[in-house]
Amino acid sequence: MIKIEINGKEYISQSGHEVTVIDGVVRVDGKTVETSGNATGVVRVDITGDLVNLKTDASATISGGVKGDVGAGGSVQCGNVAGSVDAGGSVQCNNVGKNVDAGGSVTCGTVGGDIDAGGSVRHN
Repeated sequence: MIKIEINGKEYISQSGHEVTVIDGVVRVDGKTVETSGNATGVVRVDITGDLVNLKTDASATISGGVKGDVGAGGSVQCGNVAGSVDAGGSVQCNNVGKNVDAGGSVTCGTVGGDIDAGGSVRHN
């Protein structure tokens, strides 16, 4: 079980761990859980448990790790990511297993693949 909090609203997922927030519509494990369009602007995603993938057209903050990939239209702030991070804005994270592609600056730990940044790159 994982607990997902998006902009102050809590969702519980009993199985898989895929979260998508596109055009304000929130889907958890392929199931629509929010259609009001309230999940816009800076999307803050707090995870208790393991998240596999996150895809959003907004910015995202993830408290915890991601076993797969993170894709965001804005900036991304997160812990360790086993896959890749693709962000339209800046990326601030711990270790990334694969690639980081950012429209802005990148601040991170170890990166297992390539870094493509529109701004500065800084390793912690």
